[in-house]
Amino acid sequence: MKKFENKTLNKIATTAGPEKERAELRSAGQPGAAVPAWPGKRPAARPKTRHGWPSRLRSYYILDPLIWAYTLILGTLSLICSLFDRNGLIQHNFARLWSWLVMKTILSPVRVTGLDNSNFDNSKPRVYAVTHASALDIPILYVNLPFQFRIIFKSELLAYPFVGWHLKRSGQVCINQQNPAASIGAIKSALRNLRSAMPLVIFPEGGRTRDGQIQPFLPGAFFLAIKAQADIIPIALVDTFDLLPMNTYHIKCQALEMRVGEPISTAGLTVQDTDDVSAKVKSAIEALHSAPRTA
Repeated sequence: MKKFENKTLNKIATTAGPEKERAELRSAGQPGAAVPAWPGKRPAARPKTRHGWPSRLRSYYILDPLIWAYTLILGTLSLICSLFDRNGLIQHNFARLWSWLVMKTILSPVRVTGLDNSNFDNSKPRVYAVTHASALDIPILYVNLPFQFRIIFKSELLAYPFVGWHLKRSGQVCINQQNPAASIGAIKSALRNLRSAMPLVIFPEGGRTRDGQIQPFLPGAFFLAIKAQADIIPIALVDTFDLLPMNTYHIKCQALEMRVGEPISTAGLTVQDTDDVSAKVKSAIEALHSAPRTA
């Protein structure tokens, strides 16, 4: 993945943008700027809840159909409203409503820790770096982040009906790894929004983990944060992998945690500091993720 990301950033750097920006993108994607891969940490083990055939039946015949119904109905309404919604606020509210319904349906309360006004002061640029272990991470963020934001997502999601349409029409940031040059416009737009104090949510692992461990961060993951001189807020979502890992529709209802860390400043830094910033954010996220569970 690192090799591919390096190639992607180098392609972006050579296909568009002023010479200075091309050089900075190349620097962020060089092998020397990559964060060393050390094993991720999971929270201390707790007694596992058995999820047998009653749980599977509940998921397959009740929870999953309800979530698809919410997606169909609210996705259609969001698509219609996108014709009149210039800043994506109405669509954001539809996404929050969809997320609230999903979280109530799956019977998985989220305990939020570290939440205070300083972490959510979006009067200046903020980037929220979040672990990614489940498709249900998105509803958790929409319910518990009390402001409008943009998400960086992979272009593959555009193929999903309603979800892809919403992402495209609501102003989220699409990164096309197969055609890097096509992402230049989205990156520049995200940078403009970030500098105007529109918060940005990123998943620095580049995608969902397949084993529940925190994956190495992608080189250049914090390029936009450094360019905008934005504070980075680390967020660890705990137990979402056990809730719904990849390649299954079996939702294992259980209590979850969203742990918010202290802001990490990028003031005065350049893209040559990408590896140091990535290491610092990764260390903060691992500490949050492996901390003892609260009572």
